[in-house]
Amino acid sequence: MEPAEKDSFVKENFWGKVKKFGEKIPFLKDVVAMYYCLLDEKTPLKAKASITLALVYFISPIDAIPDFIAALGFTDDIGIIATTLLLIKTQLKEEHYEQAEAALKNENPKAEN
Repeated sequence: MEPAEKDSFVKENFWGKVKKFGEKIPFLKDVVAMYYCLLDEKTPLKAKASITLALVYFISPIDAIPDFIAALGFTDDIGIIATTLLLIKTQLKEEHYEQAEAALKNENPKAEN
């Protein structure tokens, strides 16, 4: 998958995954904040690449541990997200968390392009 395809994949499938599994994901606010960091024009390309790869893994139905397996399904996702959060921590801003919080309060959040 080319970088542009990965970016499109994330933008097209992100909110569907959030809606489907949101209540089961303890780190959901971090994931949504990462999404808004990805959309932020000020985020450097290197950080955007890391975020895109993490979100593609998060969204993808092909996981090391399938998400539908109770209690274990998101453990691999947690590892990928936690590692990416460490890599991009200087790029993830309070405004991204504020956007995430606002989007999660909204029943039908939409991507901001």
